[in-house]
Amino acid sequence: MARAQGARAQMALAYETVYGTPPVGGFTKMPFASTSLGSEQPLLNSELLGYGRDPLAPIKDAVTADGDVVVPLDAEAFGFWLKAAFGAPTTTGAEAPYTHTFQSGAWTLPSMSIETSMPEVPRFAMYSGCVLDQISWQMQRSGLLTATARLVAQGETLATATSAGTPADIDLKRFGHFNGAISRNGTALGNVVSAEITYANNLDRIETIRNDGNIDGADPSIAALTGRIEVRFADSTLVNQAFNGDPCEITSAYVLPSGESFTFTIHAVYLPRPRIEISGPQGVQATFEWQAARDAVLGRMCTATLINDIEEY
Repeated sequence: MARAQGARAQMALAYETVYGTPPVGGFTKMPFASTSLGSEQPLLNSELLGYGRDPLAPIKDAVTADGDVVVPLDAEAFGFWLKAAFGAPTTTGAEAPYTHTFQSGAWTLPSMSIETSMPEVPRFAMYSGCVLDQISWQMQRSGLLTATARLVAQGETLATATSAGTPADIDLKRFGHFNGAISRNGTALGNVVSAEITYANNLDRIETIRNDGNIDGADPSIAALTGRIEVRFADSTLVNQAFNGDPCEITSAYVLPSGESFTFTIHAVYLPRPRIEISGPQGVQATFEWQAARDAVLGRMCTATLINDIEEY
């Protein structure tokens, strides 16, 4: 008997025209490192008395479909997750390379159908009505560069054969920490040990009464863009900004030698006053748990720019 192995698992993604309705085609094979996307339905213990010490049969509760997907930051596939986070981009360029510009603040977000397959069983799980709740990634000196996308789905449909057809392949051009740089107000920010960026749509699940136990939708509410910067304490630039309460613009950028790039600009970053600790003879470090807000001039909180050979998302 065949046993399921993660090495043979695959993921296919397509945007939906109607929320909760998987499209008949147009799926793309997505690279991923791991996923907890799934559906669960807990059981409620019986509260009834008068039938002895042994309980009566439990009752099924509502269905919850959600989970995380760990994906690489790459020049092409990552655009699908950016569209899920911010909405459709503005694309410029008559021919490759194309520039895709994503902006925060969209009132509506696209929904996706995502199929995860384990062909040995066989088990093909289609998750419809997937909306991105949160996406986050870290910047550091070494290691694998990945992002975590948290999804809220409407429901799960299981089958013994794929419903995604033959997904289109993409050319995986992966960014690495070595390709990354971080700047403040257009100037390289030195002494940064690590950084973390988290963008959240703060989805509001529409939990109406239905005979299938699924939700009716997931609507975005007030977005949040937060993170952390850990620096070697060598100057007072960030500390002075925290004291003054003024915002700054922080940009993280990744550029491949072949020309593809991903730039994420946070237009108004506010820093808290940090605790500067001396924990021993080693270097002193400071950690800033920052948060972003809407820039009054640009009218948005952040901008993501992806340059690649994909004509449209």
